[in-house]
Amino acid sequence: MQSATISTSVDTPWYRALSKKQWQILIASNLGWMFDGFENYALILTAGTVMLQLLPPEQHASLSLYVGAAIGINLLGWGVGGMLGGILADYIGRKRMMVIAILAYSVMTGLSAFAWNFWSFVVLRFLVGVAVGSEWATGSSMMAELWPDRARGKGAGLMQCGLGLGFFLAALAWLFIAPIGEHAWRAMYLLGVLPALLTLWIRRAIPESALWEAVKAKRDAARERQRSGSALSASDEQLTRFTLTDLFTDTTVRRRTILVFLMSLATTVGFWSVSTWVPPFIASVAGRAGLPAAKWASYAGMAYTLGSITGYVLLGFLADALGRKPVTIAFFVLAFVTTPVLFFTTTHPYWLLVLAFVSAIFSNGQYTWMPVWLPELYPTRMRATALAFAFNAPRFLAFLGPLLAGAMIVSFGGYGQAAMVLVSVYALGILAAPFLPETRGKPLPE
Repeated sequence: MQSATISTSVDTPWYRALSKKQWQILIASNLGWMFDGFENYALILTAGTVMLQLLPPEQHASLSLYVGAAIGINLLGWGVGGMLGGILADYIGRKRMMVIAILAYSVMTGLSAFAWNFWSFVVLRFLVGVAVGSEWATGSSMMAELWPDRARGKGAGLMQCGLGLGFFLAALAWLFIAPIGEHAWRAMYLLGVLPALLTLWIRRAIPESALWEAVKAKRDAARERQRSGSALSASDEQLTRFTLTDLFTDTTVRRRTILVFLMSLATTVGFWSVSTWVPPFIASVAGRAGLPAAKWASYAGMAYTLGSITGYVLLGFLADALGRKPVTIAFFVLAFVTTPVLFFTTTHPYWLLVLAFVSAIFSNGQYTWMPVWLPELYPTRMRATALAFAFNAPRFLAFLGPLLAGAMIVSFGGYGQAAMVLVSVYALGILAAPFLPETRGKPLPE
């Protein structure tokens, strides 16, 4: 197994037990996910400005509806692309799929800077979402397959924090780019072309997963026996079966898939509902206090993102120390508890920044349970497909959140009330997680 090529003695610090190639795959996966985060948060930050420019004046009264539609359609594209990318990564390879994904979202993001009306914009952002979504399952699979068992959680947490870094960089960039004027959003999207340069380094420096290469050889041999009319063994039948079908054929795998779907649904709905509301909520409070609302929206985004980065890394390290199951359940519980604290306990803008930081540790940081735990639940032949399904299938429901956000905030009487309705979904994660096996320190299923 490639991840075991370096000694992993308990007497050796985990970071010294890693090879140069293992550090390089962490850097590549982190950067790929960081650019994904930049692209998506750039949309959240700029969507209002974009709609004001692309929509005719008579439609400005429905601005929140169009902003929600743009974000929701982008999220829907993420779900579609994530499913396709994960399946392809199981067939054409982790490394090749990562290069394709990064190139695709660089090109699509750059093109979205040239949108001329609402429909051209949402079509291009859908395609950005397709490309962005296809990167995560590939990077997570590579990390799991290349890193040693006892450090896998730490590696996943360090990879996952790339999303938060991308969010933070987008908020920081927007502080400086926004004053350019009405076309500032176009400059923001043109920055999205830069990740394409990363693919040149990935092609040279990153190895393909040895685990995937071994399974590919077995799959090719099984298909050859199938074509020749030879009787297939049970393992051959698994290898020749379409990976997405295989995910629901085996009863044990199917049961795990249902449980992780419920957990992922909880995490995804909580993230895409609450996190997108924090900047405008704090901005509205700051505006009522006589402070510049737009600037405070950026402050809130950066505070929330710093909390997210902390949570991503913290969950990974705690999962290696204490176990996947108890840490994941604790993050679900604390995400639910800290949400009302953020929205209901104070109207002081500076304290809200502190509470946003704390809340994000658990509401956004909980995402790390996926790259930590999911690869350890599925065999190599379907690993990327399984990760893609678990990570992206909930988006086919969660994309409705941004579309309905404005109406929900009005219907429930404010940001806090709407947030509490939606974060009740964390109960799904709390109830489902105990039924999954604990996998801390165990080898990946082959």
